[in-house]
Amino acid sequence: MIKLARLQKLIIKFIVVLPLFSINSQTVTLKLIETSDVHGALLPYDLTNNEQTNGCLAQVHTFVIREKQNPNQEVLLLDNGDMLQGDPMAYYYNYIDTTNVNIFAEAMNYMSYDAATIGNHDIETGHDVYDKFNKEINFPWLAANAINAETDQPYFKPYTIIEKRGIKIAVLGLITPSVPNWLPEFLWKGIQFEDMIESAQNWVSVIREKEKPDLLIGLFHAGVNFNSNNQDESTYKNENASRLIAERVPGFDVVFVGHDHAGWNFKTVNEDGDSVLVIGPTSRAKTIAVANIEMELDSLSGRWNRKKVAGELVDTKNYLPDDHFMSKFLMSLNIVKNFTETPLGQITQTISSDQSLFGPSEFVDLIHTAQIDITGADVSFAAPLSFNATIDSGWVRIGDLFRLYHYENYLYKMSLTGKEIDDYLEFSFGNWFNKMSDSSDNLLLLKHNEDGSVKYSSRTKSPETKHIFYNFSSAAGINYTVDVSKPSGERINITTLSDGRNFDLDETYSVAINSYRGSGGGGLMTLGADIPQDELAERIITSTDRDIRYNLIRWIKEKKIIKPHLIGNWNVVPKTWWEKGKEKDYELLFGKDYLPVQTKNVAPKR
Repeated sequence: MIKLARLQKLIIKFIVVLPLFSINSQTVTLKLIETSDVHGALLPYDLTNNEQTNGCLAQVHTFVIREKQNPNQEVLLLDNGDMLQGDPMAYYYNYIDTTNVNIFAEAMNYMSYDAATIGNHDIETGHDVYDKFNKEINFPWLAANAINAETDQPYFKPYTIIEKRGIKIAVLGLITPSVPNWLPEFLWKGIQFEDMIESAQNWVSVIREKEKPDLLIGLFHAGVNFNSNNQDESTYKNENASRLIAERVPGFDVVFVGHDHAGWNFKTVNEDGDSVLVIGPTSRAKTIAVANIEMELDSLSGRWNRKKVAGELVDTKNYLPDDHFMSKFLMSLNIVKNFTETPLGQITQTISSDQSLFGPSEFVDLIHTAQIDITGADVSFAAPLSFNATIDSGWVRIGDLFRLYHYENYLYKMSLTGKEIDDYLEFSFGNWFNKMSDSSDNLLLLKHNEDGSVKYSSRTKSPETKHIFYNFSSAAGINYTVDVSKPSGERINITTLSDGRNFDLDETYSVAINSYRGSGGGGLMTLGADIPQDELAERIITSTDRDIRYNLIRWIKEKKIIKPHLIGNWNVVPKTWWEKGKEKDYELLFGKDYLPVQTKNVAPKR
């Protein structure tokens, strides 16, 4: 009887302890999936180049469905901005079909996104587009540091709370504060962009006190490299402050990044000594950033604690597009394809942007010619906005214009002095061309490793230029030379205006320039021409009311026959050094010999 009583006590004790043991060991796996910088890649087809692709939301959807079918985990789907720009599909549903629900709102609702942060290229679409989009989506669009100037409250939602199996997850959204440095004010009128670090500090305090979340996630449309674009860790309103926040603002478990298209996956340590996962995909849905988080319930406090965090970048090329997704949106693809096939006029020879990286080219000179025609300006500034794009001779269609002009910039006519024009070009070519000692040197200013060898990109497997190619700005309307034997700041010699007038450093001239550059993008106007940021708007004489691509479409329609040619207003000296350096660097970047574009004349059709 004594043994039986002891056995009964043990059984009762075991029954009492068992639930506590089960609760104490309860774990839940969370899988947080992030897309970012999709730039209109809805379906596996590139409408600009008319070719199949290996990255799109249809493939992301396949991955998400598979992960949601796993009963052992909870899935959150997040986007980090720049969804609404960069593809004819986005352009069509932003500006052509403005009555129906934006196709990207429809697609993201279909995919059941839990939250998203707005990006700078989403702002670039203008109030009519992004305000409408914000009403059409079924999830919160975040940006805590984008402040409504009238109410002094966030224009978009600052953060959202998501619960999964009793786990409370706070997602704080931030956007790069550099928007006013790139975009015309009317696109973001009524919104002020605060410093990301200050905003994060403020909102983390609010979230902790008010929400007491189990997990805090940063969803930041900003990159990791805080030293980019002549900035550093002390720069106020740093363009790419994501890593700085992860390290300086305690509380974040994961910081999802975007904007820089780089593809990140690493851990850093914040000021409290806690580990923070920093992760973000590349662009156009080629990769997906995934944070796998294991949470454990503390039976005493009833709180969930982060037990393990691991990140991975998933290649979407390994997943077929979802059939149902394809069926739902295929008709839209056909509609936009018909739009891009609309003929505008004829071009008499093939032009290629790759020539533009090394000197004068028909590709950029065509843009110069159009900008001066449209604005009537004395001078034009333009850059190669595509790294390696070709427009074949023959009919020019709307789709070709997405290769000729990649962004939805507007066209300004601004006033600059002769000295400011000279300084602008000195800055541009100082960031573009190397100081050559002889013909064996590189022409382009390339990045180098510590041992002096040329640095290759781990992503593209090609040499990296020290500065981004779309800031390689040349000029038309003036005659000048660039001497690559001289140091940066002493290379430009402007002789005359191209119409024969004298060029005077003290005179004021009208300059055709895109809105990104005219608003301070790339630093050519502020760091180069030394015009204060807050004075740039005062220099605008006129602005187009539609984007440059729209105006180029009208221009080509009016001209009917486009005859690209080298304007011949600038050249690089010493000539032999330039030619040898050009040939050497072209082979480095493109893996083939430098040859002028093979042209063929096209007889105009009546």
